[in-house]
Amino acid sequence: MVEESVKTNALARLKKIEGQIRGIQKMIENGRYCIDIINQISAARKALYMVSLVVMKGHLEICVSDAIHSGDSSEKINELIDTLYRVAK
Repeated sequence: MVEESVKTNALARLKKIEGQIRGIQKMIENGRYCIDIINQISAARKALYMVSLVVMKGHLEICVSDAIHSGDSSEKINELIDTLYRVAK
């Protein structure tokens, strides 16, 4: 379950990213310079990556921490490691 502060932070970031994507669409429609478009796409990818880090931090602080305190951490830790590998690709 996503904590309220994590949800608020992630949603605010995603709304900004949504605006970035609309801006990229307009850049393409208007025939803007390719490198400028690529730079904006790169910025949007980085912004999405930051959302994943915000959510992952919340997951560590709540879900993984709870699993550790309850003595049932191996599944959560393995899940986290698998997720880190996917995010790092």
